[in-house]
Amino acid sequence: MDAEKLRAAGVEVFDFGAGEPDFATPENIRRAAIRAIEEGFTKYTPAPGTAELRKAICERHARDFGTAYEPSECIVTVGGKYAVFSLTQALLNPGDEVVIPAPYWVTYKDVVHYAGARCVFVEAEERNAFRLTASMLEPYLTARVKMLVVNSPSNPSGAVIERGEFEKILRLTAARGIYLLTDECYGRFLYEGEPFSIASAPEARGTVLVAGSLSKTYAMTGWRIGYALAPAPVVAAMTKLQSHSTSNPASISQKAAVEAMLGPQESVGVMLAEYRRRRDFVLERLRAIPGVTCVTPSGAFYAYPNVSAALGKNGIRNTLEFAGRLLAEARVAVVPGEAFGTDRHIRISYAAPIRDLERGLERIHRFIVENS
Repeated sequence: MDAEKLRAAGVEVFDFGAGEPDFATPENIRRAAIRAIEEGFTKYTPAPGTAELRKAICERHARDFGTAYEPSECIVTVGGKYAVFSLTQALLNPGDEVVIPAPYWVTYKDVVHYAGARCVFVEAEERNAFRLTASMLEPYLTARVKMLVVNSPSNPSGAVIERGEFEKILRLTAARGIYLLTDECYGRFLYEGEPFSIASAPEARGTVLVAGSLSKTYAMTGWRIGYALAPAPVVAAMTKLQSHSTSNPASISQKAAVEAMLGPQESVGVMLAEYRRRRDFVLERLRAIPGVTCVTPSGAFYAYPNVSAALGKNGIRNTLEFAGRLLAEARVAVVPGEAFGTDRHIRISYAAPIRDLERGLERIHRFIVENS
């Protein structure tokens, strides 16, 4: 059963599956796109993006995180997903191994397989709020490993790697010549402490690869603008790949992205404050459901509750069947944990109004009680 088809048929569905902000793109960014159209900025641009935007991305990253990238070390991509895809395709060869901590974003596994490489999964511990540590990863960083993929804050768990621990992880990978791909899609959405990038560490030059996106930070999912920051030779290889696949990102979106990078940043704080309010509500509500536990997300806008209490009962064998039944019977859409490499959890996006979260979570509560 499909949530979109149900809605098209007039059925009320609470969709907590999509990883998409429910905020409008800030007005200053929208106006920049309109100006681009009116001024005729509608032609092809260089394949890796305009010089103006690449410079703006480097400046924004420097202001936010204290890095020192040059435009030659930056490529603009058609969304953050393509940055991850292009980095893996440019660097991985058949037979290479890539360490991916679980739970993981669904795309990582598939792009590694597409490159002919092999995934090595490392399960993060729920009792440690899914946070990664250097000691956890070290046994898996063998001579066959070409890359480690890290996402902090994490989709789906909201886990954040503490700065000192992240630096230990970097020292491990750098000493072994392993690329550390850091997916910073949710990098500005931290609930405690200051945002940081491991790319600012002294050991980062040469092996750290940054995949970034404007989609979440500026509520620009449909504009399809992402970027990568990497050594210039890696960016050159990615540019060759991009020039024969997607070509340049949309010219109008690139003008809007310049405004996002260099314009007012207040909207980020406004969204983060609202996500914090929703997170706290969702956690309290989930923990009121008998048998359900949920670690506290430290970033992003997802909760990743353990729903073991409803598994193995009334024909619900796994979270895939849990999600299917929840949609069919309670009209609530969530993502099963199997998509992220675990088998006891579901992902709930709280990028939705509080009133929808309240009603949808009440339905989830009833469903779990009835099937426990």
